[in-house]
Amino acid sequence: MKIDGKTVRERIEEREKAYLSPLATKSSETKGRKRYEEPCKLRTEFQRDRDRILHSKAFRRLKHKTQVFFSPYDDHFRTRMTHTLEVSQIARTLARALELNEDLAEAISLGHDLGHTPFGHSGERVLNELMPDGYRHNEQSVRVVQFIEDLNLTEETLDGILNHSYQCLPNTLEGQVVRIADKIAYINHDIQDAIRAGIIKTEDIPQESINYFSTTNRIRITKLVNDIVETSYQQNKISMSEECFEQFIKLRKWMFEHVYNNSPAKLAEDKAQNVIRRLFEFYCEELSKTYPNSDNNIIMQTACDYVSGMTDRYVLIKFEQNFLPSPLKQQNNDEFLYKLALMNGLQK
Repeated sequence: MKIDGKTVRERIEEREKAYLSPLATKSSETKGRKRYEEPCKLRTEFQRDRDRILHSKAFRRLKHKTQVFFSPYDDHFRTRMTHTLEVSQIARTLARALELNEDLAEAISLGHDLGHTPFGHSGERVLNELMPDGYRHNEQSVRVVQFIEDLNLTEETLDGILNHSYQCLPNTLEGQVVRIADKIAYINHDIQDAIRAGIIKTEDIPQESINYFSTTNRIRITKLVNDIVETSYQQNKISMSEECFEQFIKLRKWMFEHVYNNSPAKLAEDKAQNVIRRLFEFYCEELSKTYPNSDNNIIMQTACDYVSGMTDRYVLIKFEQNFLPSPLKQQNNDEFLYKLALMNGLQK
């Protein structure tokens, strides 16, 4: 379909050049994909990335992966998927206000946590201990989209996914937007969830933070977003003002002391980590028997790919099947494990 001799995509690309900031990443100037593909007539390259991530299996599994609270029965607690959607909303708002590429920010947001394990950071920590080179969910997220699901994303989206963690800095401003939106989202929604769980009360929040940010989630987020826009507009780095950053770091530190570490939210952490450790070791043994001529590091990577991709529910189902007695013979459906084995090149 063409309008005035141009495709819809070409018209969108022209609007990007005309209306976005000179600092924005233009979809027509992408560094491209690992494998070349003919351009879409309707969507820009970053819109295609967003759609591929949204339709991926890994994205669907986020709805049953822990954010902070293990397997919550209360539907109002966040899961990894609802966290991802909140990050996307904040990132899109920031990108739009800063005249950056909203489609790229959305694509990175939707893909940034695809490599998270079951049971949240507890699962990540135990795999980090078990894997020879450690385990980092941002690197696994890239492995998911690039190797396991082979989405053939653009370099800009991959860079944003890889570098969304605190110790990294994305090459694009859109990636930096997602990086800071991720922090805003999880601190704010984890306060709400911790209050709902009875771990903290609103009045427990430090008075200095209440005075600066308020006790209301939407007001706190609005203040942070407005500060970032005012500080970062037409700048080559996305950041908060010095005062806002200082207050945000104090609130984050308080959350680590009172919610993320040494709180009732962590009572089941040892049990959760034991489940993942036992399954990982079990699948390493199974793969070693099936593929005796294969490198042990590749066997461990295959087991890691399989276990890290599981949801909280599925990892418990597999633990029950493999370690708990059952009156009936159950069939272990581990077809994807052996598909991963072939993909990773294990040898019989």
